[in-house]
Amino acid sequence: MSEEYVLEMHNIVKEFPGVRALKGVELKVRPGTVHTLMGENGAGKSTLMKCLIGIQPVTSGEIIYKGKKVNFKSTQDALDAGISMIHQEMSPVLERTVCDNVWLGREPKKGILTDHKKMYQDCLDLFARMGMHIDPHEKMKNLTVAKMQMVEIIKAVSYNSSIVIMDEPTSSLTEAEVEDLFKIIEDLKSKGVAIIYISHKMDEIFRISDDISVYRDGEYIGTDRAANLTQDKVIKMMVGREITNMFPKVECPIGDVVLKVEDLCSGRQVRHVSFEVRKGEILGFAGLVGAGRTETMETIFGMRKRESGRIIKDGKELNIKSPQDAIENHISLLTEDRRGNGIIGLLSIRENMCVAKLNLGKYGMPLNQKQMRADTQEYIDKIRIKTPTMETPIMNLSGGNQQKVLVGRWLLTDPDVLIVDEPTRGIDVGAKAEIHSLLSELAGQGKAIIIVSSEMPEVMGVADRIVIMHEGHVSGTLDRSEFSQELIMKCATAHEKDADEI
Repeated sequence: MSEEYVLEMHNIVKEFPGVRALKGVELKVRPGTVHTLMGENGAGKSTLMKCLIGIQPVTSGEIIYKGKKVNFKSTQDALDAGISMIHQEMSPVLERTVCDNVWLGREPKKGILTDHKKMYQDCLDLFARMGMHIDPHEKMKNLTVAKMQMVEIIKAVSYNSSIVIMDEPTSSLTEAEVEDLFKIIEDLKSKGVAIIYISHKMDEIFRISDDISVYRDGEYIGTDRAANLTQDKVIKMMVGREITNMFPKVECPIGDVVLKVEDLCSGRQVRHVSFEVRKGEILGFAGLVGAGRTETMETIFGMRKRESGRIIKDGKELNIKSPQDAIENHISLLTEDRRGNGIIGLLSIRENMCVAKLNLGKYGMPLNQKQMRADTQEYIDKIRIKTPTMETPIMNLSGGNQQKVLVGRWLLTDPDVLIVDEPTRGIDVGAKAEIHSLLSELAGQGKAIIIVSSEMPEVMGVADRIVIMHEGHVSGTLDRSEFSQELIMKCATAHEKDADEI
């Protein structure tokens, strides 16, 4: 062990039944640096980190931390040694407060009782040091996904670790919150803390990384200083090929209006929203986090109560009170929160993919298992889901492959209107291009597609028109010929009284 490195992982092998997830990979991390791990979904990045912190035992290989061989048996062992991790898939205790979540399992005591006053003050001090404005007494379930993510980040930092692992930490954050996170990272670096950073966002990576390691299909490809690399070089290392068209926009014939929404209201998040989407059209929804885009889609899909307004499909007004109503009317929604209301972790890929079509009674009684297997295999092949078998539990897949299973689920219901909310969040560049291609292909088949995305290049790349929202209302609608980042941002930050002037 050289003193140059706080962590070395040598020849790490991890085998699961039927698959070798890691094939002798390497990692060397210097103290006081940001070391980014890159690779397509299924490349082994998150698995490597789980092996490090004791979630998954390594099959073989050597881990050296601060000059000593280690083999952590649990995340608590890793935390005690000074290694904390922010996971891509959050697992907050929703019914408990922010304060309870931050100090869970290590509450300050006054005798045998929890010292709630100290715990609250410690939380306030920690948030003030990090520049966060979150009420420690607020229940986690009342926070946005972005605020939950910031709480997870602050919790990991609060352990005063020597290594902090961040797995897709900015996937749900606003631009301002990303800047706050980068300040935290700089502060940690100045104190000699090493950051292991997993992200697919190239602009972030080249802004904050000191070193970059690339993995592909469970194999180690190489490491270099970030200053010696370019985006094109990294992408080629990741996918083994050059991706020349991230947003394969195909011009499709645009037909009649399929879905029309008039004056939709639901709480403070959805205020008098109106728009329409046509056959063969991809309609983008842009705006800052908290603008009401997700809430609008959930109201259309019956996940939220519609207080007023009309939802009209093919000229007929619908009374959607539940997701089942929406699905029966051939409207499908790929939700933003993959873990919270998307995947069913313990069930297989086949069961997860077929569940929506099953609820429509399309597999008969008794269930037509042969048709279920054929449907699942069709989409495993079509959208290139990496899995040993269709009976593999979905929780064993990478985040990107889980997302592909959910895309397959909704396509099996043969929707006329497909709503996709942040469809490529936490997905690598190769898988992003595949999903963008699939959306264009579906539009070409006459589907009406609505895409909600916080990534401006994505929504500009794939959409025919963009609806921009701000504080629950529509602040602008742009045709493709009018697209510009400056105009979209102006609409996204516009006050309601200014929206008509844009």
